[in-house]
Amino acid sequence: MNNPLILVVEDDKPIRNLMTTTLKTHDYRYLAASGGAEAVMLASSHNPDVVFLDLGLPDMEGVEVIRKIRSWSVMPIIVISARSEDADKIEALDAGADDYLTKPFSVEELLARLRATVRRLSFVKNSAESSAVYVNGNLRIDFSAGCAYLGGEEIRLTPMEYRLLCLLAKNTGKVLTHTYITREMWGRSWENDIASLRVFMVTLRKKLEALPDSPRYIQTHIGVGYRMLKVD
Repeated sequence: MNNPLILVVEDDKPIRNLMTTTLKTHDYRYLAASGGAEAVMLASSHNPDVVFLDLGLPDMEGVEVIRKIRSWSVMPIIVISARSEDADKIEALDAGADDYLTKPFSVEELLARLRATVRRLSFVKNSAESSAVYVNGNLRIDFSAGCAYLGGEEIRLTPMEYRLLCLLAKNTGKVLTHTYITREMWGRSWENDIASLRVFMVTLRKKLEALPDSPRYIQTHIGVGYRMLKVD
């Protein structure tokens, strides 16, 4: 993907300037908003490739911005917030966020997350060009459409959840380590990525498993990683 357009939503001017300057230095196009209403307007009018979103905005909660954008678009949304509790991460991811970066953050990590997201966009595009269909029990993934179904009903997945599900599905029966998964998802394995992976797994299981505490499809190997089970 050449020269993607990034929407930066951040009410703290020094942080917003740091992010936009970083993007400009690395030849990304960008738009900037300091509030939620402005962010929704820019997202709808310019259709950016990726959104960087703070949760604590002056006019509305970032989670509400996510919900508004998700009502009409699946554009990747990376939350960048000082809120580090799992409950905040789960709420944002459940609303439709694709990634969660905790403040303070390094410029290197910010760029790494962005590069990984851009790669995921390319992955989804390439998957759409494939005619393969994955079937496992009641789970079906149509790679050509970029959709997953359970018992004939479409599962509403975020791009990150879809990427994670596809990674596990293409390795059915294999235990994938935390390090392997995070490198595939984010391009490298940061300490925070493993924590984020656990949160994404919680949100994915809520949508995939009838009983998330007794999963039928995705098995946890404590301290090691996860495995997609073959279901009859």
